[in-house]
Amino acid sequence: MPYPQATPIEASTGSQAILQQIVRRQNAPQWLVTRARIILKALAGQSNSQIAIEVGLDRNCVRTWRQRWLEDSERRRAIEAEHEQDDKELEACIIGSLQDAYRSGTPPTFSAEQVVQIIAIACEDPAASGYAVSHWTPKEVAVEAIKRGIVASISERQVGRFFKRGSIETASESLLVEHQGKRP
Repeated sequence: MPYPQATPIEASTGSQAILQQIVRRQNAPQWLVTRARIILKALAGQSNSQIAIEVGLDRNCVRTWRQRWLEDSERRRAIEAEHEQDDKELEACIIGSLQDAYRSGTPPTFSAEQVVQIIAIACEDPAASGYAVSHWTPKEVAVEAIKRGIVASISERQVGRFFKRGSIETASESLLVEHQGKRP
């Protein structure tokens, strides 16, 4: 059973020249070169299946990049009309068309304010909170954060990750004291 006909796409000679430059660049990222090759092959009239075989990708992936190129065609035309002599703006537009779409991912579990409050607990004296220890452990900080209502639940391992992430060592003496005698 034959596949449906691929959506035809168009590009000006300037856009095609920029795509050719991207493919020939030795320092261009591989994802960019591959997507530029997909567009050039589509402009040459090849089907999505043919391009997929030659480039080594799935046919749906080729169709996605062909569709994104088509969606950005009006913006490219406007840039070409506005900046006839300047290819930098057109190149930026083309590279933007070939970049991945933004993916939000999962939202963070803990807000920045919660993290700061948890780290602030670790900076306090444990005896002031009723602990008979000289230094906080991640387990005690987690228990104290839950007790204070900063978070509903948190593992001691996550508290340890917060500490590790902010592991910038402070100077044992003030930098001002250290440099007082050294004047240029």
